[in-house]
Amino acid sequence: MAVSKAVLITGCSTGIGRATALRLAKAGHTVYATARKVETMQDLGAAGCKLLALDVCDETSIKAAVAKVEAEQGAVGVLINNAGYGSEGPIEEVPMIEVRRQFETNVFGLTLLTKLVLPGMRKQRWGKIVNLSSMGGRMTLPGGGFYHATKYAVEAISDALRFEVQGFGIDVVVIEPGPIKTDFGDTAIARVAALGGPDSPYRDFLRVLQEQIKNAYDGPMGRLAADADAVAKVIETAITASRPKTRYVITMAAHMMMGLRRWLGDRGWDAMMRTQFPQPKGV
Repeated sequence: MAVSKAVLITGCSTGIGRATALRLAKAGHTVYATARKVETMQDLGAAGCKLLALDVCDETSIKAAVAKVEAEQGAVGVLINNAGYGSEGPIEEVPMIEVRRQFETNVFGLTLLTKLVLPGMRKQRWGKIVNLSSMGGRMTLPGGGFYHATKYAVEAISDALRFEVQGFGIDVVVIEPGPIKTDFGDTAIARVAALGGPDSPYRDFLRVLQEQIKNAYDGPMGRLAADADAVAKVIETAITASRPKTRYVITMAAHMMMGLRRWLGDRGWDAMMRTQFPQPKGV
């Protein structure tokens, strides 16, 4: 039986997904680039990618995309679960509809895709599953509770899955980037701006939260950020390695922040966060 090494990537309209599709196609991989709207990826088609509509919040769309790849290639050989976004704001004020959308996008879509590609990978006894987490899957910043919760979930799913499928010749890899220069920060800021109001007890906190997100990409910390192709390069390394690492941490900022979190402990971390954010106090 021929082994399919076809690559299926989610969230290719912008950022890391787009950069990964371009890099892998240029290297000669068979790449299925996906996004909700195919028209946002026409340049990827010109670069040699096969284009598929895939909405990670739509079960029918997910099943159709996997079926298409399997019909043409026999199996999805490499799944890169990249689609996701950051939803920020105080736990009390983020609407439940947004909480559910955050988990649907960042966790549940990833889970269903993984379930659907595993039978084909097991049958051919080869496969790579690459899950895009974040430094936010190993540490938590104020205002990011629900986003961090999704990335902690990705980490846990990946750790369990790695053990469960290793005997079938399938590798599971977690990618943990720090700040990456994409539209991720702008999306997060826009969602924060939609929260609160003049009477919100979190008014000052929300203002500073927007500033901190912006500074992570455009301020002094932005100098430690990387571009999307830096992540794509690491993903290429992971899927071509005969024995990939279980985790790849990307950017100096991620190494620094994750190390500091471990060293400070809970109380020390909270104390440091109070120097960065106004702590809401009553109403």
